Formats: sequence, C-alpha cells, structure tokens
Amino acid sequence: MSQQTIEQLKPQVKTAIVDLLYRLADDHLILGHRNSEWTGLGPILEADIAFSSMAQDKMGHALAFYRLLQQLGEPDPDTNAFLRSGDQYRCCSLVCLERGDWAQSVVRHFLFDEATRIRFEALEQSRYEPLAQVARKLRGELKYHTMHGQMNLDKLGDATEESHQRMQDALDRLFPHAMGVFEPTEWDETLAAEGIQPREAELCKTWRSQVADMCAESGLTMPDDVGPIYGGRAGKHPEDLKKLLDDMQKVYRLDPDSEW
Repeated sequence: MSQQTIEQLKPQVKTAIVDLLYRLADDHLILGHRNSEWTGLGPILEADIAFSSMAQDKMGHALAFYRLLQQLGEPDPDTNAFLRSGDQYRCCSLVCLERGDWAQSVVRHFLFDEATRIRFEALEQSRYEPLAQVARKLRGELKYHTMHGQMNLDKLGDATEESHQRMQDALDRLFPHAMGVFEPTEWDETLAAEGIQPREAELCKTWRSQVADMCAESGLTMPDDVGPIYGGRAGKHPEDLKKLLDDMQKVYRLDPDSEW
C-alpha cells in the first residue's frame, strides 16, 4: 500500500485517525504528569532525575500527537490539554491511577512503555505518513524509557523479599489496567484495513507474550485469568483523573488568553 497524506484521507479514515491520535496524546500527557509527581521525591537522586526527564519526554510526545491533531482540524495543543473535561479525554485507566508507591510507578512505567514500544514499531509502517514519521522519531527517545523500565524490573523484582512482594503486588494490581491500553474501539477495523495500525487485539497479544518473558526473567509472575479494565477510550475514567486535571489545568483556566 502507498502512503497517504492528509489531503488523500477519506472522511471515515480521517475520523479513525483522529480517535487514535487522541488516545495516544492523552495517554502520554497524563502519564507525563503522573511521572512528574516524583520530582524532588524520588528514592534516590538518580531515580528522581530519570523520572523527571521521562515525564518531560512524555509531555513532548503528547505535544507531537496534539500537533498532528491540529493539522487534521482539531483544536490547538493548549486547548486540548487544558480546556477539555475528563469525559472528553481518551486515555486508558492505567495512566490515570494515583502515583502510589515507587513499585507502582516503576511497574506502570514498564508496562506502559513496553506497550508503547510495540505500538510505535507498528506505526512506523503506517500508511498515514505524518503519523509514521512521528513514530520513527519518538521511538528513538522511547528506547531510553524501555531500558530504564526493564532495568528497574530486573533490579527490584528479586532483590529482596520485600522488593519482590511490592513489585508483584503492583503487577497484580496494575495488569488489568495495562491491558486496557489495548481497548478495542469502533475504528479498529478501519485502521487495520487502511494500513494505519494493526488491530488492538493483535498488539495486545504481542505485548502480553513479551511482557510475560521479561517478568519471568525478573522473578515476577504475570497474572493469569484476569480481564482487562476498559472504558477510558470512551471517556469513562477512575476518579483519580478528576483530581489530576483539576491540578494540571488550574493555572491555565484562570486566564486562557495569557501569553507565557
């Protein structure tokens, strides 16, 4: 299949791409905000700096996707980030959950970035060239994130009895939410048929297989027989998101017309 530009998109395909981009942008923005909550609080200075850096990257990735949305006629990035209500966000529940302890943040970081790596690898081949170009660029930055996640999984998975238990508890708690990253939508078939992105179920299958192997190598057991937590792609979120948006949007909403 040949590459497609904005001008060549059929209306239904354009709508499907817009939906996909909102999911990607909102996931990265909200997780970036969550990771930033460790700034000044990390267990050691190196971890503090790393999480702050990755938070900044995540927000930069969100900006790249919001800019693609703007090219398709959607609002500008600031409006999308700071003036939408919670039910207008399309992020998965995994990124919405409160910061929690260090184990929760490390496990969430690992699960999400492995899912993102698999998705970006697929999007590099997308027929929608603007999205393929962004995926190629961002996957280079994502490499550091996945290395950091795998390193911490290995380091804490079987370091001590306590660290193992904290990590296993976090994995058990977060895994159903992580499966929600791949929540199917009404646009799955359109995106797959047009060569924009594989079906969510296909991406999830690859992710589960690879994550299971990585967890086993770290002394952790991936939960079996658990169902995914869906709803985020339809605007149904944990209560945790409301508090996050209240904090994140407060200053901007005081005077949206200000120039910074």
